Amino acid sequence: MKDRIYVCHTYYHAYIACVKELVLPAEKRGGAALVLSSMSNDFRDLKERAERSGIFGEVITFDEKEDVFFPELAPLKKDTGNILRNMINRIRFCRRFAELEAPFVPVDFRLYKDIYVFCDSDPIGYYLAGNRIRYHAVEDGLDCLRYYDTARYDNRGHFRLKAFMAALGLIFIQNGYSRYCIDMEVNDLSVLPFPVPKAVEARREELAAKLTPDDRERLTRLFIANRGELDAKLDAAAGDGRPTVLVLTEPLCGLETRKRLFADLIRENGTVDGAEGLIVIKPHPRDVLDYAPLFPDAVVLDKFFPMEILNFIDGLMFDRVVTVYTVPFSLHCVKEAVYLGDDFMDRYEAPEIHRQNEQV
Repeated sequence: MKDRIYVCHTYYHAYIACVKELVLPAEKRGGAALVLSSMSNDFRDLKERAERSGIFGEVITFDEKEDVFFPELAPLKKDTGNILRNMINRIRFCRRFAELEAPFVPVDFRLYKDIYVFCDSDPIGYYLAGNRIRYHAVEDGLDCLRYYDTARYDNRGHFRLKAFMAALGLIFIQNGYSRYCIDMEVNDLSVLPFPVPKAVEARREELAAKLTPDDRERLTRLFIANRGELDAKLDAAAGDGRPTVLVLTEPLCGLETRKRLFADLIRENGTVDGAEGLIVIKPHPRDVLDYAPLFPDAVVLDKFFPMEILNFIDGLMFDRVVTVYTVPFSLHCVKEAVYLGDDFMDRYEAPEIHRQNEQV
């Protein structure tokens, strides 16, 4: 029986998996497996760099398939207008999805004592539940349930009935509702707007504080493919003495609306104490918008590393960080954090889209 395996869908997931491994006692390190799902992210050469890092004993790629990949599942998702018929179809959907996903699963999860799944709403959650394999769920992003509880929103309407059926193992619901989910790891229990069954707290700040200087340097080498280029850009940003404003982008709205959104965001938040700041843009890994030609005076960083890695660069300090929905409070290399949230987004999309938790 092997010890641990982590299923990751984003660079942030891989970062947290690394931190969780690095803070273990020395005798327990190095044997875990890291699984990188290609479903929603291009991990580029992260597999090779993770292998060289020595943090994991094995790094595996996973060609995870969404339900839309399997046409036969589509009829089972249609609303029949009858709750009983809908629930029967839901049961059939969950079971069949697990069966169809099986050929694409690259490892035998039954060989591991502890399975950690980031964002178990993805197909791997259906696969594990459908095969009665117990696992630990881990929150998708830092305090993400505080703003958007996907389990409740995806299952709005008769939620308690659905949660009861998930607890029996008849259907699958993410974020701790599945019968086969051992617990749901979150950063901060106090910020959850709804009770989350099986929720356990593992503060990210406390974990990161345990990292040694060597651990921090290892993480920067792992996640920043060209560290020298990044250092040069940041040195240039600080060289003229202007305040620096870090903008964290997100794949919001359509591309044209996104251009206008971030142009407004930068115009309204790019001045610090009356001085025009130098804008440093850190694109989200899933953001396909090319910001360099749109903002030629800005410094555009590589999007393929978790923002938390910036904390590990000695001497780096931004005057302000501005985000829409990305929680910025894990960044310590900033003096001021500006979180814009729903009110800002209401200017670009219908307000009811951003009030999902209030509707369930």
